[in-house]
Amino acid sequence: MRTLIRTSLLMLLLLTLLTGVAYPLLVTGLAQLFFSNQAHGSLLYQKGKLVGSELIGQPFDDPKYFWGRASATSPFPYNAAASSGSNLGPTNETLWRAVEARVQALRQVDSSNTELIPVDLVTASGSGLDPHISPAAAFYQVPRVARARNLEEAFVRQLVERHLEGRQWGFLGEPRVNVLRLNLALEKEGAIE
Repeated sequence: MRTLIRTSLLMLLLLTLLTGVAYPLLVTGLAQLFFSNQAHGSLLYQKGKLVGSELIGQPFDDPKYFWGRASATSPFPYNAAASSGSNLGPTNETLWRAVEARVQALRQVDSSNTELIPVDLVTASGSGLDPHISPAAAFYQVPRVARARNLEEAFVRQLVERHLEGRQWGFLGEPRVNVLRLNLALEKEGAIE
């Protein structure tokens, strides 16, 4: 019996050191060595100042910026500590009221735009943190952003086209636009006149 207990305790200690210490240190070290930017949160800087992460959305509501997907996190939007969807089904009245309010906000800020509003501008993602919008959602906002910045629509459209990201590895996901990266490019290249 003593041998069995001693063997069990030694195995517990060995496996704890192996899986609880050595493996995490190895994985962390490899991540730091080969994927340093991703290991540090894919942070974006502008003029040496941290402006956000390319993996977590940010709220934009000024007409001169592209707006991202709605966030279902609380107590504030894009709260990474509360990542989740709303869990509201497609027939839920609360969801419909939220979508209607988002549609009204988009129509109010750009009443001359009569195009259909892309669904990702009025619904939240499953995580509530999505930093991307569809190309359709970005192109829908071009007239408003161009007008607010006193820029040619063609210039803003080209900026969106330059920031289109394809499918990951050519076959996973859908084409998308990172809203923060696009807005940073607007700040850099499309200063308000």
